[in-house]
Amino acid sequence: MGGSTQGDKPPESSEQSGATNKIARAAGAASIAVFASRISGLAREIILTRRFGASMEYEAYLQGFRIPNLTRDLFAEGALSSAFVPVFVEYLTTKSKEEAARLANLVATGIMLIVGAVCLLMMLGAPALMDASASGFHNVPGKFETAVHLARIMSPFLLLVALAAQAMGILNSLNIYALPAFSSTLFNVGSVATGLFLGFVANDFLGISHIEGIAWGVVIGGAMQLLVQVPSLMKHGFVFKPVFDWSNPGLRRILKTMGPAIIGNAAVQINVFVNSNFASQIVDAQRGANGAMSWLNCSFRFMQLPLGVFGVAIASATLPAISRAASVGDMMAFRRTLGRSLGMVLLLTVPSSVGLAILGQSVVGAIYEGGKFNHYDTEQTAYALSFFSIGLAAYSCLKVLTPAFYALKDSRTPMLISVASVVVNYAIASQMTKHFGHAGLALSTSGVALTGAVAQYWILRGRLGVIGGTELLSTTTKVAIASAAMAVIIWLSNAGLGRLAMPGKTLYWANILLTIPVGAMAYYWVCKALRVAELETATRALMGPLNRLRAKIS
Repeated sequence: MGGSTQGDKPPESSEQSGATNKIARAAGAASIAVFASRISGLAREIILTRRFGASMEYEAYLQGFRIPNLTRDLFAEGALSSAFVPVFVEYLTTKSKEEAARLANLVATGIMLIVGAVCLLMMLGAPALMDASASGFHNVPGKFETAVHLARIMSPFLLLVALAAQAMGILNSLNIYALPAFSSTLFNVGSVATGLFLGFVANDFLGISHIEGIAWGVVIGGAMQLLVQVPSLMKHGFVFKPVFDWSNPGLRRILKTMGPAIIGNAAVQINVFVNSNFASQIVDAQRGANGAMSWLNCSFRFMQLPLGVFGVAIASATLPAISRAASVGDMMAFRRTLGRSLGMVLLLTVPSSVGLAILGQSVVGAIYEGGKFNHYDTEQTAYALSFFSIGLAAYSCLKVLTPAFYALKDSRTPMLISVASVVVNYAIASQMTKHFGHAGLALSTSGVALTGAVAQYWILRGRLGVIGGTELLSTTTKVAIASAAMAVIIWLSNAGLGRLAMPGKTLYWANILLTIPVGAMAYYWVCKALRVAELETATRALMGPLNRLRAKIS
């Protein structure tokens, strides 16, 4: 993702350097919070997977949750956040705080009306949605009906998380990143704790099944994710009051931007629905049953850790900064910020993808294997993870690139690229499942991410000129070299440990406790020797919040 510079850029001023470090510090704080969220999410998945395995009821729950979860990306964390934050930041920058607060109330009122109606439609249309996304469930008695019932229970989750996403956008625009990111941790902890209580302790009293209790826990966890942000909003003067004014220019801009954004995100959801349908029809030859959906879900959970900690965290810190630059017409700051953010994303995600591809079985086995999740499940999950990892860096870059278009008041281009991705996804998925089974669906996801990231980058580059220039090209090359060196080291370590004839779990943990740290240190020192520009900034960003926390504790 590099390019020549059309004449070297002027040296970075102390003000620009300070802005870059500010974004890095914000990304570091968000990264730690997102890391806690992803770890708690992984713990949630471990508990549920150990409890239910790749069973019929668990796959019905996964698909039932997928429907409100996908529409969350459609209406909340995807389209809404990308459309709302640039306009809200512009109001904070060029207008009064009172006008910004009124805009926030207008949007919240609209969410309650529009998303609330969508939740009702989802409950009524759950059978049709399930038919479209998992028609293969009809082949297993009771599986389709269970999935529809659970989807109806969890539908209100969409409204709660849409309001939570708006709250997160407001706080991020005020340069508050840690609390909103930690709210997801509360969802994970709250949903599994209340779900287990309702499903396994109070289930007889309430007259519900184990899996129904878990579904109700999702709704309660969504409420917790919203409510934990309310005190901070009130502290900064943002108190919700219902307001109706559909002619407000800010609200109209947000709605106008959301239209193409929803279509673009809808294309992504179509891809997920297509892949879910393929997965629901795959019957594993060895098991004689369907387990593809569980394997893909578990493998993508490991993708979400580096994607959230690095991609989402950096994107959350970048969007307000580039929105401010765009609102005052400072395109040099816009390009510089975007280029540095992409460099940091590549620095952190490329080695992550290499590590997941080589050590996937050890990571999956150490975390998931046990209870009803057996060694064969570990192998199949790691198989899918190796294909998902191919697209990790591209997927993370998209988290930074897509909002850049919205900051430039262009929601049409990402929409067109997303619509085109439907064709790319179907073409890859329909062919690759013939050769790689469920892992072919992971490959199609990576293929879509790669083509989308390249397309968005080159379109932005053609429109704005240099983005990162030779610096980004240099970072990409050096990161590739360091990642290759790391790959050799962890492969040798993995192979050497494998010859010691250790029991499965012991080998898994040996790789995690020995091979991963050795590989990470090797990567760090090679990057340092190659003088990767973003290394010092990223290290400072990640260590700063930890040092401040340690200072407070001591």
